Amino acid sequence: MNEFLEKEEKIVRMLKTVFDPEIPVNIYDLGLIYRIEPHDDGTVDIDMTLTAPNCPAVDFIVEDVKMKVESVEGVTEAIIKIVYDPPWDKEMMTEEAKLELGFL
Repeated sequence: MNEFLEKEEKIVRMLKTVFDPEIPVNIYDLGLIYRIEPHDDGTVDIDMTLTAPNCPAVDFIVEDVKMKVESVEGVTEAIIKIVYDPPWDKEMMTEEAKLELGFL
Protein backbone atom coordinates (compact mmCIF):
# COMPACT_ATOMS: atom_id res chain seq x y z
CA MET A 1 0.00 0.00 0.00
CA ASN A 2 2.89 2.38 0.75
CA GLU A 3 4.25 1.90 -2.79
CA PHE A 4 0.80 2.76 -4.18
CA LEU A 5 0.63 5.98 -2.15
CA GLU A 6 4.17 6.89 -3.12
CA LYS A 7 3.35 6.49 -6.82
CA GLU A 8 0.18 8.57 -6.44
CA GLU A 9 2.16 11.28 -4.63
CA LYS A 10 4.70 11.39 -7.49
CA ILE A 11 1.85 11.65 -10.00
CA VAL A 12 0.31 14.54 -8.07
CA ARG A 13 3.70 16.29 -7.98
CA MET A 14 3.89 15.99 -11.78
CA LEU A 15 0.31 17.21 -12.22
CA LYS A 16 1.26 20.31 -10.25
CA THR A 17 3.66 21.18 -13.10
CA VAL A 18 0.85 21.29 -15.68
CA PHE A 19 -0.73 24.69 -16.31
CA ASP A 20 -3.61 25.94 -18.41
CA PRO A 21 -1.79 28.44 -20.68
CA GLU A 22 -4.31 31.14 -19.76
CA ILE A 23 -4.30 30.64 -15.97
CA PRO A 24 -1.21 31.05 -13.72
CA VAL A 25 -2.22 28.14 -11.43
CA ASN A 26 -1.54 24.42 -11.96
CA ILE A 27 -4.41 22.14 -12.95
CA TYR A 28 -4.25 20.15 -9.71
CA ASP A 29 -4.70 23.21 -7.48
CA LEU A 30 -7.40 24.49 -9.84
CA GLY A 31 -9.38 21.37 -8.94
CA LEU A 32 -9.42 20.02 -12.50
CA ILE A 33 -8.24 16.53 -11.49
CA TYR A 34 -11.17 14.44 -10.30
CA ARG A 35 -9.61 10.97 -10.06
CA ILE A 36 -6.15 9.37 -10.13
CA GLU A 37 -6.16 5.59 -10.16
CA PRO A 38 -2.82 3.79 -10.57
CA HIS A 39 -2.98 0.08 -11.47
CA ASP A 40 -0.51 -2.75 -10.83
CA ASP A 41 0.25 -3.03 -14.57
CA GLY A 42 1.67 0.51 -14.61
CA THR A 43 -1.32 2.20 -16.21
CA VAL A 44 -2.94 5.18 -14.53
CA ASP A 45 -6.51 6.31 -15.12
CA ILE A 46 -7.04 10.03 -14.69
CA ASP A 47 -10.41 11.75 -14.84
CA MET A 48 -10.09 15.47 -15.31
CA THR A 49 -12.21 18.39 -16.39
CA LEU A 50 -11.64 21.82 -17.82
CA THR A 51 -12.60 25.27 -16.56
CA ALA A 52 -14.84 25.59 -19.64
CA PRO A 53 -16.20 22.87 -21.96
CA ASN A 54 -14.92 24.69 -25.05
CA CYS A 55 -11.40 25.26 -23.68
CA PRO A 56 -9.14 25.91 -26.69
CA ALA A 57 -6.12 24.47 -24.87
CA VAL A 58 -7.65 21.02 -24.22
CA ASP A 59 -5.29 19.11 -26.54
CA PHE A 60 -2.23 20.89 -25.17
CA ILE A 61 -3.23 20.26 -21.54
CA VAL A 62 -4.13 16.59 -22.09
CA GLU A 63 -0.86 15.92 -23.92
CA ASP A 64 1.12 17.68 -21.18
CA VAL A 65 -0.65 15.60 -18.49
CA LYS A 66 -0.01 12.39 -20.43
CA MET A 67 3.69 13.15 -21.02
CA LYS A 68 4.40 14.20 -17.46
CA VAL A 69 2.48 11.38 -15.75
CA GLU A 70 4.13 8.81 -18.04
CA SER A 71 7.52 10.17 -16.94
CA VAL A 72 6.84 8.98 -13.36
CA GLU A 73 8.81 5.85 -12.48
CA GLY A 74 6.57 2.80 -12.67
CA VAL A 75 3.95 4.40 -14.92
CA THR A 76 3.70 2.79 -18.35
CA GLU A 77 0.64 4.61 -19.69
CA ALA A 78 -1.60 7.47 -18.60
CA ILE A 79 -5.19 7.15 -19.75
CA ILE A 80 -6.79 10.58 -19.59
CA LYS A 81 -10.56 10.94 -19.63
CA ILE A 82 -12.16 14.39 -19.91
CA VAL A 83 -15.37 14.54 -17.86
CA TYR A 84 -17.84 17.35 -17.24
CA ASP A 85 -19.76 15.84 -14.35
CA PRO A 86 -19.67 17.37 -11.86
CA PRO A 87 -19.20 20.70 -13.62
CA TRP A 88 -16.11 22.57 -12.44
CA ASP A 89 -16.52 25.74 -10.41
CA LYS A 90 -14.12 27.95 -8.49
CA GLU A 91 -15.03 26.32 -5.16
CA MET A 92 -13.02 23.26 -6.30
CA MET A 93 -9.77 25.25 -6.18
CA THR A 94 -7.32 24.99 -3.31
CA GLU A 95 -6.93 27.97 -0.98
CA GLU A 96 -3.56 28.68 -2.63
CA ALA A 97 -5.16 28.81 -6.09
CA LYS A 98 -7.94 31.11 -4.88
CA LEU A 99 -5.36 33.41 -3.30
CA GLU A 100 -3.21 33.44 -6.45
CA LEU A 101 -6.21 34.34 -8.61
CA GLY A 102 -7.52 36.97 -6.21
CA PHE A 103 -10.62 35.12 -5.01
CA LEU A 104 -9.63 35.51 -1.33
